[in-house]
Amino acid sequence: MERRRIRGLTVSFEAIPQALAGVLDLPFPEGYVSSIVYVSLYVSLTAVALSTLFSVPVAVAMGFSEFPGKRFVKSVINAGMGFPSVVVGLVVLFAVSNQGPLGPLELVFTTEAMIISQFVLATPPITAISLAAISGVRENVRDAARVLGGTRLDVALVVLKEARYGIATAILAGFGRAISEVGSVLIVGGNITSADGVSKTRTLTTAIQLEARQGQYGTAMALGAVLVALVLAVNAIVVRFGDQGVRR
Repeated sequence: MERRRIRGLTVSFEAIPQALAGVLDLPFPEGYVSSIVYVSLYVSLTAVALSTLFSVPVAVAMGFSEFPGKRFVKSVINAGMGFPSVVVGLVVLFAVSNQGPLGPLELVFTTEAMIISQFVLATPPITAISLAAISGVRENVRDAARVLGGTRLDVALVVLKEARYGIATAILAGFGRAISEVGSVLIVGGNITSADGVSKTRTLTTAIQLEARQGQYGTAMALGAVLVALVLAVNAIVVRFGDQGVRR
């Protein structure tokens, strides 16, 4: 049953751009809309997944330990939520350029560079919100786990279970920051398409920016509708899985 639902959601993702293109008769080359949707989802979901794997353990470690400078570290993480995306893009561009430490990897104007940029932008909100959720779990929950003979790992798992909604919110916040990004991905990705119109590094946001700049407001609004539909679909999936976890 669940596999059928997931397949249905996948079909819905693929149907969104085709449906809008068919209804509005947008002047796009074949495969253009689906390719920018793919690049947008690939870059953002990969960046958020990597950021989650990094941020949640950091939040757990900080939530279960006390050390000198902890408040300062939390302040830095919170300040990172407001990092100017253009500055992040410039820093990443320098890092992957020929003069930068990642120059030999030749990542300039690639989706990999875009993933690095979005990883940097998504990590602070995921870490900060996850840490707040973990810190917000009542102390008696931890005490109960210890009284029952739980190890440090067992206690951490219990706390994570109690904080799962907050962590899910953190992941959604990180995804929202990543999927809506324009400045940094434009700098490190270059907004490139191939000769046949298929996206190489163009995302929905950079395509919207390009169409709006050219005065194609109807086209930009249609692409904006696709972007909103994708965000709502991802939010619905996360909330659905969260509700199933509560029932269990």
